[in-house]
Amino acid sequence: MSEAGEHQPFVPPDQSPRELTVRGVLIGAVLGIIFAASSVYLGLKVGLTVSASIPVAVLSITLFRWAQKALRLAPASILENNIVQTTGSAGESIAAGVAFTLPSLLLMGFELELSRTLLVALFGGLIGVLMMIPLRHGLIVKDHGKLAYPEGTACADVLIVGEQGGTNAKTVFIGFFVGVGYAALNLITKLWKDVSEVAVDFGGRLKGALLAFEVSPPMLGVGYIIGPRVSANMMAGGMLSFLVLVPLVHIFGDSMPTPMYPEGSKRIAEMSAYAIRNAYILYVGAGAVATGGFIALARAIPTIVGAFRGGLANLRAGQGQSAQRRTERDLPMSVVGGGALALVLAIWLAPVLGINLVSAALILLFGFFFVTVSSRITGEIGSSSNPISGMTVATLLITCGLFVAVSWTGVGYKAMALTTAALVCVSASVAGATSQDLKTGFLVGGTPRAQQIAISAGVITSAVVIGFVLIQLNQGATTHKAVAVPQYTAATIEQVPEQGPDGKSYRVHYVREDVVLPDAVVARGKYLVDDAGQLAFLVDPGVCGTQPFRWERAEAVAKVTVPPNAPSELGPDRVGYRLVEDGGARLLVDAEGNAVWRARSVVKFDAPKAQLFRLIIDGTLGGKLPWGLVLVGVLLAVMMEMVGVASLPFAVGLYLPVSTSAGIFIGGVVRLLVDRQRKKTQGTTSGGDDFSPGMLMASGLIAGGAITGVLQSIIETLPTAKKALDLSDAFPLAGIDTWWPLVPFLAMAAALYFVGVRRESPR
Repeated sequence: MSEAGEHQPFVPPDQSPRELTVRGVLIGAVLGIIFAASSVYLGLKVGLTVSASIPVAVLSITLFRWAQKALRLAPASILENNIVQTTGSAGESIAAGVAFTLPSLLLMGFELELSRTLLVALFGGLIGVLMMIPLRHGLIVKDHGKLAYPEGTACADVLIVGEQGGTNAKTVFIGFFVGVGYAALNLITKLWKDVSEVAVDFGGRLKGALLAFEVSPPMLGVGYIIGPRVSANMMAGGMLSFLVLVPLVHIFGDSMPTPMYPEGSKRIAEMSAYAIRNAYILYVGAGAVATGGFIALARAIPTIVGAFRGGLANLRAGQGQSAQRRTERDLPMSVVGGGALALVLAIWLAPVLGINLVSAALILLFGFFFVTVSSRITGEIGSSSNPISGMTVATLLITCGLFVAVSWTGVGYKAMALTTAALVCVSASVAGATSQDLKTGFLVGGTPRAQQIAISAGVITSAVVIGFVLIQLNQGATTHKAVAVPQYTAATIEQVPEQGPDGKSYRVHYVREDVVLPDAVVARGKYLVDDAGQLAFLVDPGVCGTQPFRWERAEAVAKVTVPPNAPSELGPDRVGYRLVEDGGARLLVDAEGNAVWRARSVVKFDAPKAQLFRLIIDGTLGGKLPWGLVLVGVLLAVMMEMVGVASLPFAVGLYLPVSTSAGIFIGGVVRLLVDRQRKKTQGTTSGGDDFSPGMLMASGLIAGGAITGVLQSIIETLPTAKKALDLSDAFPLAGIDTWWPLVPFLAMAAALYFVGVRRESPR
């Protein structure tokens, strides 16, 4: 392979082996759907995703070989395997854009509609593919040898190795099935709790301080992939939150006789560590995340400007190039121009998106700009480091600024601004993935037009599924909190009825601005109300929600002692009880000391990037925020940058529950140990290469654990199946939330270590 002169691909242009086939597109679509679902799960949990191209390529090679032996099908060529990975890569890139942005709607009191999610994923994805096509010759061909496209080059290496014999696909399968089995025992049969939690309050001297670990395969896999430095930064942020800030709130606030804003009902002395985190620390974390994003964006501005200039130059240089050879054939410019115009018109005319003509024009303008930037930056530093969030922040800031300039500051414009940014985010993300795929095709000798058709098919199939996955994950972890605010009456009530946790039928009422009353605060969100308009339940969403438990009838629980200071709380039956913590269990107890309701933990999705975008919209379009807490987060991020620590991963750790950061940190520690052992025994630290055994198993763990999480969210909505599969009452250790959950988790970490240090087979 030469870097100067004419590039010679693995498959010469004058050869035309099997390439764009129905079976290739179908297999790629199925694998893309699997990784799209896992990427949605991961994006909601920790605000990042991992590239799917290499795992999909490895799985494609293996599946075709199995089909050749078992079903006597024709063998797949390297170009057909390339079509599979191209089709499959679309899902992860779309999932990133959707999961990062649209959950902000829930934080602003809007519904997460399936039709909106579907259209944002579909239209944004297709814009990204189409706008990348005229850039292909300049970025991929003309700048070959200048732009590395690391993931695309690594994927080409995997395909060539697979063609010549030898893959490590079984490592991906091992990780996948370990992830599925572990998560099924944990999430579905509930043989151990989701979080291992230990109080570190030094004998009560540091009230509220705790350390917790989320024992899930995706967290372990993510920590391994991002490495020890980034995972340690995240862990430091989590420790600051739960070992420093929460105890400080208790120290200074326990003596306060009344609730402190923004908390509206409980005194600080009555609040748990997680309640304080939800009421106060979240805003500190959001301010830090926003500042980290702005700093990253500021650093990237010279790169963005240079990338755009280079992209325009490459676009001009690529015009008029001969496309007679198979490896130079793109979809025609008539398809690109006509398709882009049709998509913008469809965005404007789709009622559910609520986009006016100005916003539609902004989508076209920002889409072209950031697709160009994303494609070039991906070539320079790779997809994983592509600042998609920063581009979305810039889009959102400019859009909101223009809205303010023309006095579009009402509540309804918030959803419009977010949808505009979401479409640009998806298009930029997909453009980056498309450019990597086209680089892979350039190296192996693929036909660009075939790849462009394939990734378009992947966009369509993945977009359909991503909407359902996002809605299902939200619904599966949705909980209800009984509320009573007699002085508030809903002015607008939706006519479609919805069932409450007490089995009764209610109407829906949306609150999109906090309502501050003399002795209560009605926070933004979705409420169930009775026919008279009185609030009955707050619907706490599974994504961005703050009540991580669901009340169930207590069975076979003896009478408990009710402390004098036990707070009062309404149960799901809207009867008043006393809230008691007994042996790690959260109980609602009646006047006779009988436990009537027991809390069952529910895994919520924090969606940290969504909090950032909500903060920007609220701050620019007139929403109300506790700015003092936000500014504390801003200054913390600035301080971290001053001492030389990357503020964004630290800020994400500060925003997320410490359990999530700690689970990721364990994965980073495993990666550190693997790299040290490989350097000692093999003279290399290739445990972090994209197709090293550890990386492949980590990708499998993420996919397996996330897919099981999606399945569990479906089971949560099926009471009979949920009860039949729940074995926690029959297993003595299931209720322990200290040491026991760490046992299987550390066993899984040990398995990842031993696979990671294994010497790879010759490639």
